[in-house]
Amino acid sequence: MRTRSSTPGRTRTAPYGLLLGLLLGLLLMGAGLLPAGPARAADNGTWGVFPTPAAGAAMTDRAYFFHQGTAGSTISDSVTVLNSSDRELTFQVFATDAVNTPAGGAFALLPVEAKPKDVGAWITLAPETANTVTVPAKGRKDIPFTVKVPPDATPGDHVGGIVALGTAVEGVQQDGKVQVGVKRSVGARLYFRVPGPVTPGLSVEDVRVSRSAPLLPWVQDARATVSYALVNRGNVVVEPKVAVSAEGLFGRRVLDRPERELKLSLLPGQRIELTEPWPDAPQSDWVTVRITAGATAHPDLVSRSGTDFVAVPWPAAGLLLVLTGAGVTLWVLRRRRRAESEQEEPLMDLAGTR
Repeated sequence: MRTRSSTPGRTRTAPYGLLLGLLLGLLLMGAGLLPAGPARAADNGTWGVFPTPAAGAAMTDRAYFFHQGTAGSTISDSVTVLNSSDRELTFQVFATDAVNTPAGGAFALLPVEAKPKDVGAWITLAPETANTVTVPAKGRKDIPFTVKVPPDATPGDHVGGIVALGTAVEGVQQDGKVQVGVKRSVGARLYFRVPGPVTPGLSVEDVRVSRSAPLLPWVQDARATVSYALVNRGNVVVEPKVAVSAEGLFGRRVLDRPERELKLSLLPGQRIELTEPWPDAPQSDWVTVRITAGATAHPDLVSRSGTDFVAVPWPAAGLLLVLTGAGVTLWVLRRRRRAESEQEEPLMDLAGTR
């Protein structure tokens, strides 16, 4: 049986194997990567993964790992796997890279079968994790690790995590003709800053609009969906905020959604696809849609992009075209019959004088 890790909801991972991070309330604020609220461990109710508490402390005061080190340096720390259940549990513990899920931009950690190429590859866990780690019921396991920064590491933010993947198969799903074993996992985020020039970058790309109109125009609202991509082209994590607007003919404002935080952390080099529902889109207009993106921590970071579309009530237009065609056809037939009758009258007069 082939096994595959999943989120606690026992759903399959994304098509190319992204492992959604089960991290509670661990949003970032600004370029300093400060916690947005009180530190809470990543936990699925059965086990948790978090930075090891200080000596003598029962709980950690760190929401996640955050370290800074120059190229070539080595940093040491420890991760704790806490077993909250009444039975011992066995885990595969590994370090990996973080990504944003392409659709929606959720924070995700690559699965165990994916080889990390960034900070996940810099992390070396204690030798005891080479196989599996068993944690007793109501117990915990502290696992030391080091982060060795390569000499050629690029400045900026490098994001990954340390994951505890349960070895028990908790369900089976059908993937085509193959049965897939479902496992659960929990990961603690790790942010690493390599000092150097910080270059925030954010780009709005590929704005497009898809719409559906009712069969009878203006009887019901037309619906549209504005789709766009956000790309982090810088070397630091940004928390984007987005405003959406649209203008019809003569500058008439038909959509105005103020700037709002997206509540996600866009990692360096990542591209995400987002959508904006538009339940009352215009049914007859020439519309220009604009997306404006920025970041609170970087006031000068602004990107805009847009697209045009023509809103036409096609069913009504089609009916009008049919009626117009029918009217033109009747007009042509009447003209033809009138012309034929005018040609017949002189012949009758000529026959009558003979």
